[in-house]
Order: sequence, then structure tokens, then C-alpha cells
Amino acid sequence: MGNRGLAWRLRWIAASDRRRLARLSREHPGFHADPSASSALGTGTFHLYEGAKVRFGPGVVTERRFDGLRVSVRENAELDIAENVWLRSDLAPVLLYVYPGAKLEIGADSFLNGCMVSAKAGVKLGRGVWLGPGTRVFDADQHDLDDKTPERRDAVEIGDHTWVAADVAVMRGVSIGAHSVIGSRSVVTSDIPPHSLAFGSPARVRGTVGDRSQVPI
Repeated sequence: MGNRGLAWRLRWIAASDRRRLARLSREHPGFHADPSASSALGTGTFHLYEGAKVRFGPGVVTERRFDGLRVSVRENAELDIAENVWLRSDLAPVLLYVYPGAKLEIGADSFLNGCMVSAKAGVKLGRGVWLGPGTRVFDADQHDLDDKTPERRDAVEIGDHTWVAADVAVMRGVSIGAHSVIGSRSVVTSDIPPHSLAFGSPARVRGTVGDRSQVPI
């Protein structure tokens, strides 16, 4: 296939993905993808319920991998993804689950790499947050422990320019301060102050981190 043929095929693929996004917008009035967001979002899997709101801001990108992005937004829940976020799905799918009445906010310039975020109370990721492959963020116990111990839900917040490395579990009620780094395979069960290097199970502060605002992906 020559260059002209390849360019035509790429345009056809992008147009096909745009049609999928347009159909989602028609079927779900709360769904909006900025025109400058990647057309590859159209290859994601979306489960959107009554009253769900989903916004992909300008410049949001993902790979063109069918089922690489999986989004479930339940009744009256909200997913808000700000500008220039990379939902990287070539290593593993990016999974975003928002339960009834909850809100998941992903700040501008963030980088979610083959990870999962589950919001039942509320999860907020600041500007320039990185989540590594296999990392999972939970704001709830996910299930009742037994017939006398109901599920507990507490919001999670991860501050600006924080890097949560691979295979980390961030648990309910946790606040991680800005410009922090969480080491691989850590389990974060309590608050981490800003500018902290933390790791372990449970994660504990082991050092300090400077300004990460200019660190490239």
C-alpha cells in the first residue's frame, strides 16, 4: 500500500471511530468528547447508565486497541477527564469504574498506564498524576465483610505531579500529597504528606522528593 493509500485508510479508520463517539453522544446525552480528543476513544468499551456524565477534555489520547479502554459509569455518576490526559492501554487495559452517585476526576496532563480506578465515594487525581501498570485505586472496601460489617467508603485524593508506580494498591480514605512518589508494589493505607518518597506494605515515608512539575513522561 502506497503512502496515499495508507493516508486514506488512516482517515477512514479515524472517521469510523468518530462515528462511534457520535453514536455514544446521541444515545447518552451526558457523554461528551472534545473534538480534539483522540478518535481512538471510539474503540473503548463503554457501559453508561441513566444520568451518567462523561467528559473527555481537549487532547485526551489513548491507543487504538479494542477494549483497551473500559469505562463503566453508573446511575447519576460522573467521570471528568481534563485536557491532555494519556490513557495508555498498550501494556494492559485502562479500567475506570464510577458507581452510582460518585465522581471520578482526572486532572490535566495525567498519565494512566494500564491501571484501574474505582470510585464509589469519590476519587480525585490532580494535575500531572502518573499511575503505573497494574496499579489500583479503591475508595471502598468493594464488598461487605460479613452480615454485620458493611462496606466502608471514603474518598481518595492524589495530589498534583505525584507518581504512583507499578502494582500499587491505594486504599480507601487515603490522601497522597503533591509531588510524591509511591514505590512499586506498595499498599497505601494511610495519608502520605507532600514531597514524600514512600514504599512498603503498608507504605511508609522513606525520603523526600523535590519539584516534579517539569519531569517528562
